[in-house]
Amino acid sequence: MSKGLQVTIDKDSGFCFGVVYAIDMAEEILEDEGYLYCLGDIVHNDEEVARLKAKGLRIIGHEVLPTLSNEKVLIRAHGEAPETYRIALENNITLIDASCPVVLKLQNRIKTSHDSDEKILIFGKHGHAEVIGLSGQTNDEALVFQDIAELDNVELPPSFTLYSQTTKSVDKFYAIKEELLKRGYDVKANDTICRQVSNRYDDLGDFARQYDKIVFVSGKKSSNGKVLYDVCKAANPNSYFISEINELDSLIFNVGESIGICGATSTPMWLMKDVKHALEQL
Repeated sequence: MSKGLQVTIDKDSGFCFGVVYAIDMAEEILEDEGYLYCLGDIVHNDEEVARLKAKGLRIIGHEVLPTLSNEKVLIRAHGEAPETYRIALENNITLIDASCPVVLKLQNRIKTSHDSDEKILIFGKHGHAEVIGLSGQTNDEALVFQDIAELDNVELPPSFTLYSQTTKSVDKFYAIKEELLKRGYDVKANDTICRQVSNRYDDLGDFARQYDKIVFVSGKKSSNGKVLYDVCKAANPNSYFISEINELDSLIFNVGESIGICGATSTPMWLMKDVKHALEQL
């Protein structure tokens, strides 16, 4: 017997403009040339990466880049450090630069700060592609931290400039700024969080409250996925995080429930539609 679930996809979920731009560029070249190298996962979503790999996208790590020459390589929305551009120039590699404009602007601001001899702190996820690119603007001299507790036993300069990865929580950024000011530091704070992510907080909370249960679809590597899922969970405790359809099997749905589906800025709409279809078949 069908459970008759009432399933709705959040109209504002899905790719941000930076990801759309990168994927459009990749698909255009794949159609013309049959293959394209991409430095790291084009988007933090395994299902979308698999779809593009099937079209000829070749994901490579930074260690492979110096072994290539006379090839095209896509830089994804997260941006890259200056070293990547230097290697490309030496090896006659054509970079297809799909760096998000918001990230590029932040890179320039950090580079300007560094060139002015400011000490720089970056609130961001260790090892994240965007953060590596940001830190690269400072010759990796910036101090990267993803939690204020990491700074407890660190001797910080009395004065510094604070930046943030573009997909971090606005509230957390300002809480960190206030805590550092309280500790007596002279903090010049730059709120560089992408409003395409942060502006969704209120709307997403409103969306989540309308349904019996929320299924949040996102890649596990997505930073903004974690932030946006936390927004859903706070608004509706019956919120569940999945990365692929078969994870629905472990969730329990009752007859006639209303289900809202939403996702990260790296979640493709086709995947959310597939999840909706699977729920409607239950």
